[in-house]
Amino acid sequence: MRKQQGFTLVEVLIVVSIVAILAAIAVPSYQNSVTKGRRTDAMAALQGLAQAMERHYMTTGAYTAAAASQADTGAPAIFSTKSPIDGSQTFYNLTISAATPTTYTLTADPTNGQEGDGNITLTETGARAWDKNNDTTYHATTENCWETSC
Repeated sequence: MRKQQGFTLVEVLIVVSIVAILAAIAVPSYQNSVTKGRRTDAMAALQGLAQAMERHYMTTGAYTAAAASQADTGAPAIFSTKSPIDGSQTFYNLTISAATPTTYTLTADPTNGQEGDGNITLTETGARAWDKNNDTTYHATTENCWETSC
């Protein structure tokens, strides 16, 4: 007599269902990690832009005129306009959203798969904000930091 080799249909279905359950758990967790990594990179880019703003202030005596346009706001002329700074894919656009001779506000606007993650801001005083719920309003108790809970 020959012994049959192979798997039964029930065994294959069990293995497929186990793999599907594991994938259902792993994929969202992986996507969350990727989103957090991109956000962290944007925060680092904002800090780099803030350092460029400080160098500009030391050279010119004002934070104004650091943008690429003639206006004092918009895409920066003194630093990269995107995050990540290197690479072909952009996940955040960096802008100087407000600038006076003595103050500034920098913003990272999410794009290309990061939409819905909320804007990230940094001011000349080091004040940080992240619009976690993406409602265009920074809530004083929950969104005046770059952490998931303030």
